[in-house]
Amino acid sequence: MNDTIDIAQGMFKLYHQVSRLVNECMMDEGVSLARSKFLLLLSCQGPQRSTDIASALGFAPRTVTEAIDGLERDKLVVREPDPTDRRAKIVSITETGLAIINAAQQPQHKTIEAIFTALTEEQKDQLAEILRCLSARTEELQQARNQRHGSTLRTHEVPA
Repeated sequence: MNDTIDIAQGMFKLYHQVSRLVNECMMDEGVSLARSKFLLLLSCQGPQRSTDIASALGFAPRTVTEAIDGLERDKLVVREPDPTDRRAKIVSITETGLAIINAAQQPQHKTIEAIFTALTEEQKDQLAEILRCLSARTEELQQARNQRHGSTLRTHEVPA
């Protein structure tokens, strides 16, 4: 029988392998996996303040500002004044950003599909159920931890 630590380490290793391969395939289309998270968020949820982006992605505000600087330099996003707060800016994805993210999603999905051909439909169903169970338990533990520490932080899901 497998030790839970070995299983968890196997999950981490697989996550990094898949992330690396997906990132390489997406880079062929001109956008990294990390940059695509920003673009997907803006594409799916619309224009956002950088503080909202930081919160949604679980990144430090400085990290988000630096990423937005690069995305803006590459004309993938634009910053515009927030009509409700003159100190804030709203970040929006550009047509170029939309085209890049749409192009990058094709190799991302193709790579993921190719990886999952190693599993039967029954194994995919089992894995999906296992992931739901582990995700629910992780969320419970995170909420309990946040309550113990008086934290208002929440876990966020980013569109894939």
